[in-house]
Amino acid sequence: MPKQPRAVFENLFAFPPNRDTLGGTAYFIVENDGNILIDAPPWNEETQAFLRDCGGVRSIFLTHRDSIGKAQQIQKDTGCAIVVHEREAYLLPEAEVTTFSEELEITSDLLGIWTPGHTPGSSCVYLSRHGGVLFSGRHLLPNPAGQPRPLRTAKTFHWPRQLRSVAKLRDRFSPETLSWICPGASLGFLRGKRAIDNAYTQLAKIDLEASLQEKVLM
Repeated sequence: MPKQPRAVFENLFAFPPNRDTLGGTAYFIVENDGNILIDAPPWNEETQAFLRDCGGVRSIFLTHRDSIGKAQQIQKDTGCAIVVHEREAYLLPEAEVTTFSEELEITSDLLGIWTPGHTPGSSCVYLSRHGGVLFSGRHLLPNPAGQPRPLRTAKTFHWPRQLRSVAKLRDRFSPETLSWICPGASLGFLRGKRAIDNAYTQLAKIDLEASLQEKVLM
């Protein structure tokens, strides 16, 4: 039996890993003026029933190209908008998309931020509720110790640029504005936790100079 989405915080849910997005985790934010998906969840009867019970979905924000999954089918079935960085939009030829360059105010408390490096259009989403939550896609993932890290893989588009994007987030936020990170994959390393806590302190501890010399993970 398919697993159900689990509550991370009030009005914030995480879906089970999605085979269509290489095991990625999508999130669902319940908003007064329309609910929002962060990345594509498994598109099955259980997901569709859950979204209907929550009042539908207004838009889906895609953090990077590997999180697209069945986003075009989701748009056809629900009529939702698709938001994606302009450098990834060409990967959705059959969809109607909203694009952005540097930042996009999605709602009054939700902001899309371009963080290139993992892919050309890799982006994060910042939610100002709950002490500040960053949906990091695959820009930042938990390592085996559960700490947020940029991970260099054979598919990384531009490693130095990804590290500069990490610095951009570090300089933008503070312990008061960033409490949690909800990563887009590798949640098993969190060992039952629903998000990475103490997020800003952990982000600020990343040694970007040392990271430049890290070897590629296969």
